[in-house]
Amino acid sequence: MLAVDHVGVRVDEGELAAVIGPNGAGKSTLFHLITGHLRPDTGRVVLQGRDVSGLPPERRARLGMAIAFQAVRLFRGMTVLENVMVGGHAWTHHGFVSAFLRLPNHRREESAISSEAMRALGLVGLAEHADVLAESLPLGLQRAVQVARALCSRPKVLLLDEPASGLRGAERERLAALLENLRGEGLSMLLVEHDVAFVTRLASRITVMDRGRVIAEGSPDEVRRDPLVIGAYLGQERKRAARAGNS
Repeated sequence: MLAVDHVGVRVDEGELAAVIGPNGAGKSTLFHLITGHLRPDTGRVVLQGRDVSGLPPERRARLGMAIAFQAVRLFRGMTVLENVMVGGHAWTHHGFVSAFLRLPNHRREESAISSEAMRALGLVGLAEHADVLAESLPLGLQRAVQVARALCSRPKVLLLDEPASGLRGAERERLAALLENLRGEGLSMLLVEHDVAFVTRLASRITVMDRGRVIAEGSPDEVRRDPLVIGAYLGQERKRAARAGNS
């Protein structure tokens, strides 16, 4: 049985596209195939005309693919600014020796990374938290730190894996506003989510998956009305209700 079967997704320049589907649809597997954390048996991943299918995640990052994972991945014991600066090393050129010896070229790059990190923090509304320990922030702001770190890498495309998962009302609104602002800045984004309402508010084009296949694709209005999409989500609700009734 295939986890993802002949799924094609496109993100145009400056577009916020989305992949949605009920739990178990294959969204996370697709995400990890795109990012390079899983290798496909067939198919290709193309970034700005270049086939990156055989490249590891760190090489894809250097070519402009930035990732914000569902599970928050922060460096404990480091400030918000320090966490975000890690993303800047995707575009630096000097290695360990230069850093260890604190050579002038390394110091210049660190200054440039710090400036880029502060710019990214300003975009996500966290500039005033730059010197705070990242792990001390609430979940919603920790997710924003991850997005800022991705932005500090100067991405050509930003991939977000279920960024609204576990967020409460105000945090979800803050995240939606952030993504709308980034879309306004012209950043290309691919949002992988299961929440139809959250996605249809943001995306211009949506691909819907169920059981590893694409069952619908189109504008938010088209997707909302599609009977296959309605059936896929209703099927999930019926299964949950049946399990609750048997417990």
